[in-house]
Amino acid sequence: MDSSPRDTKQPQLTRRRMLALSAGSGLAALLSAGPQGALAQQPPPPGFEPAPASGDTFNVEEIVDSGHRFFGSTSRGLALAVQNVFERWGKPNGYILGQEAAGAFFGGLRYGEGRVYTRNMGERVVFWQGPSLGFDFGGAGNRTMILIYHLPNVEIMFQRFAGIDGSAYLVAGFAVSALAGRGEGTRDVVLVPIRTGVGLKLGVNIGYLKFTPQSTWNPF
Repeated sequence: MDSSPRDTKQPQLTRRRMLALSAGSGLAALLSAGPQGALAQQPPPPGFEPAPASGDTFNVEEIVDSGHRFFGSTSRGLALAVQNVFERWGKPNGYILGQEAAGAFFGGLRYGEGRVYTRNMGERVVFWQGPSLGFDFGGAGNRTMILIYHLPNVEIMFQRFAGIDGSAYLVAGFAVSALAGRGEGTRDVVLVPIRTGVGLKLGVNIGYLKFTPQSTWNPF
């Protein structure tokens, strides 16, 4: 069954979440030009097994098509970013389309909400939030696609996913990073966000995202 979404309209970020991050976004508006090359392009961490092709996974064409409908353009940059992720991580067995806002000044916060899509495990709305620490500043409001690897069931999304060191880079104007969380057996669930949007956030940081079934202020 093809579970690619027909309607890619996502839940809107709540007004209070946007206001909470407006200071960082204001600073970002003053910094309109960002780096165009890769910040770091590291291979997947040791022990990661690329997702094999199966009836549970999504191919490049499906992800790019959903992304084009969601981001509202037929950006060549998105296709390049998705292809880059597939070359590094393989085929995902789930993905999220959503929106988020982030702001930072050496320490920051990120809030988001969207919908998980899978081939045969259903769909559901999820929320995420998390802190970051490091040498970064600025703010951003983004539409975000998150590719999911080794997802055994949708409920396992509700946990913390920590950033994988050295996995953040830029390709064709899209920011790409990777996070890992508890899976089943010896395989971690890996999330690979692909972000675009207004604002600017520079630097290298460490942090995590916590996924929850309901909206919450608490990033911890």
